[in-house]
Amino acid sequence: MHILDELKERGLIYQVSNEEALRALVDRKGGLFYMGFDPTAASLHVGSLLGIVFAKRLEDAGMVPVMLVGGATGLIGDPSGKAQERTLNTSDVVESMTAGLEKQIGQFNFKHAQYVNNYDWLGQMPLVDFLRDAGKYFTVNEMLAKESVKSRLETGISFTEFSYMLLQAYDFLKLHESREVALQIGGSDQWGNITAGIELVRKALHKEVYGLTMPLVTKADGKKMGKSEGGAVWLDATLTSPYHFYQFWLNVDDADVVKFLKYYTFLTLEEIAELERSLQAAPEKREAHKALAEAVTEFVHGKEALKQAQNISEALFGGDISEIVTDKKKCEALFVGNVAVQKIDAASIKDMTVVDFLASLAWKTPLSKRQAREDIESGAIEISGKKISDVDALLSNDDILFNTYIIVKRGKKNYHFVEIPE
Repeated sequence: MHILDELKERGLIYQVSNEEALRALVDRKGGLFYMGFDPTAASLHVGSLLGIVFAKRLEDAGMVPVMLVGGATGLIGDPSGKAQERTLNTSDVVESMTAGLEKQIGQFNFKHAQYVNNYDWLGQMPLVDFLRDAGKYFTVNEMLAKESVKSRLETGISFTEFSYMLLQAYDFLKLHESREVALQIGGSDQWGNITAGIELVRKALHKEVYGLTMPLVTKADGKKMGKSEGGAVWLDATLTSPYHFYQFWLNVDDADVVKFLKYYTFLTLEEIAELERSLQAAPEKREAHKALAEAVTEFVHGKEALKQAQNISEALFGGDISEIVTDKKKCEALFVGNVAVQKIDAASIKDMTVVDFLASLAWKTPLSKRQAREDIESGAIEISGKKISDVDALLSNDDILFNTYIIVKRGKKNYHFVEIPE
């Protein structure tokens, strides 16, 4: 199957500027395409991951990826998909984020990728030169018609963000001139910026280049992919641990799992169809969810991290956390990126009884002191891996794992996580 046909089957093509010419470009092998990532955070999240996977698919089909980090455009802010003006980060912050993203994207082991930073050509370019080389090819009417601008006319858009599409268009021009990049890919909200680049190359160089967008990923509840109750699910293991990353995919809605298998994994369409049949016939086995969680976690974090995430999952939901409470890395993995962690000051729990401690925690359903005593008497309470049997017991330093963490288990699978900041 041609890669463009497979991408269609997977639901991954939203817009394409010239499909016939793009097919020819792919078939020639060795053609260059680029995708840009603006540094708006210290890490990419799972919404951004789709672009990485998409780029890998095109590379596997014989194309060469040019992965651009927007050290310059990150200083400006893309208005696409934003109802309000972005808060501008300082140059130091953007520079730090840029370095982080460059390192992160490089960890995906592209075979032939080239890596660029648009600050190298935009950062030192005189404004007058930019206006002459790019601005003269655009009318204000054309720019106002772009969705990213048109949607902001009522609430207001600064000249800074209004100019963003010209900067991104100039990236395409520069990459085509210097490297013969012929295709830009991005999310569907980037279509206006991508077509601006196509037009600039056509008008300035009299060459044809192409654009292709993916759908913006949303979940069954309508929320953007990558957003959880507590924020984004990051690709950086120090922000979202591999365990929580694995759990995120394992717990996606049944209505989303097949779509995400097509989007985010390299399983064949036949393999995904078999998993879909399993989901329909025996949803309680969760085979599709497990395949999704395993494939994406291994792709992002590697086999060892996947195995650790699975071991932690088995320990927690099997009820035996003895390995976790003696292994600092596994213990930390439960807390990094865990939106359910409750932070408590050490002074506030000094000399506190276990009953008072349990009653003070922010359980989903409040726990009374009476219920806490009954739970202890019935053997339902463990603190940091130790069963509590004395209703008059005091919380001790031994209950604080690695001087920082307390894991409270109530019943078979009900856990509460407490962190005591230094």
